[in-house]
Amino acid sequence: MHWFEAHDCHIARRQLLGGLVSAGGASAAALIGLNPSSAAGAALATGEIAVDAPEELFSLARLRSYASRRSSSWDRTGGNADWYTVDPGETAKLLDLTGAGVITHIWFTINSPDPMHLKNLVLRAWWDGESSPSVEVPIGDFFGLGLGEYFIYQSDLLAVAPVKALNSYFQMPFSSSARITLTNQGEVRTRSLYFAIDYMALPEIPSDLGRFHAQFRQATPCKAQTGNGKNLNGRDNYVFLEAKGRGHLVGVAQSVLQNEAGWFGEGDDMIFIDDDSMPTINGTGTEDFFNGAWGFGGQTYSDRHVGTPYIVDPERIGGRYCMYRWFTEGPIAFEKSIRVTIEHGTANNRSDNFFSTAYWYQVEPHAPFPSLPAPEDRVPRIFAVGGPGAAMQLPPIDTGDPIKISK
Repeated sequence: MHWFEAHDCHIARRQLLGGLVSAGGASAAALIGLNPSSAAGAALATGEIAVDAPEELFSLARLRSYASRRSSSWDRTGGNADWYTVDPGETAKLLDLTGAGVITHIWFTINSPDPMHLKNLVLRAWWDGESSPSVEVPIGDFFGLGLGEYFIYQSDLLAVAPVKALNSYFQMPFSSSARITLTNQGEVRTRSLYFAIDYMALPEIPSDLGRFHAQFRQATPCKAQTGNGKNLNGRDNYVFLEAKGRGHLVGVAQSVLQNEAGWFGEGDDMIFIDDDSMPTINGTGTEDFFNGAWGFGGQTYSDRHVGTPYIVDPERIGGRYCMYRWFTEGPIAFEKSIRVTIEHGTANNRSDNFFSTAYWYQVEPHAPFPSLPAPEDRVPRIFAVGGPGAAMQLPPIDTGDPIKISK
């Protein structure tokens, strides 16, 4: 059976059972395992209930007709040296396919003496022969580790497992080709890069599928604004994403390094859809956008759709947060354009460091991405920014030095 015929098969099955009900309720009851003498069996036999088994009942058991494939770093000699080395300036080719299919899972683990390899290794992906990548993100930021440090968490779309195992479950369809690379923009050799990219090869894919995109942005630091504490139109907001075309947003991962003490996250999210001049969607605060509350209370959490799995020294200079929000329950659709923003502090009155990755699907071509910041500029650093929060903490600011990395 062709995979496109699954839905028709489901309808035919229901029609068959419905016909058995009308022809002989006892036969239908027996067919689906109901005792004709039971209340349910008697109701079926008299036509008082209809057979309507949910498709979820059969989803795992339904037979597949695609080809399961994997591209990985396995040792082609048959030995156990199942890794790639990636020298400074080198680009490793991880996937190069011709034909149609869907990537379903990507796994990495990395052994590198570079303490900032999560910032220096850049992941890129191209679909269907496009000239500019649809994915261009430092590998740590892609997996929600936006401060160059590892921590464990799990969610529907991304997970980090012990030890330093990076997992992506985004579906990434392509109709004619797919290419994925990893470039070492640091100054230290990556001693061992292990990877596995699982995909399904198909004769074709439906024509109404968007292509997966992921885009990195940062503001180090955000530029504080002075005013009356009011912001209605999103002026000077931090921008997660600006995209043009038709598509839908599926998620955002954000990391914050505080340059000031106090609560960094009173800023509201504001999302502009299809060229609206005023926000189409207004939020009530940063922690609310990530589905927490009251400044997270310094407590970490990770769930299927939302999480702040990493909090260190909250509300102090040098405080660190990593957060994510998936819109899998209702992706935010746009027909012409989308601009996804959030305030930094109340009406943008703070100057903390923001790093983010936005994830979305859209039809091609996509708008040009912002230039990726230089590797040295992606390293999280604390800056002396002044502001009301700078005087709230006695320990001196370690200006310009990289944050300490957990080993």
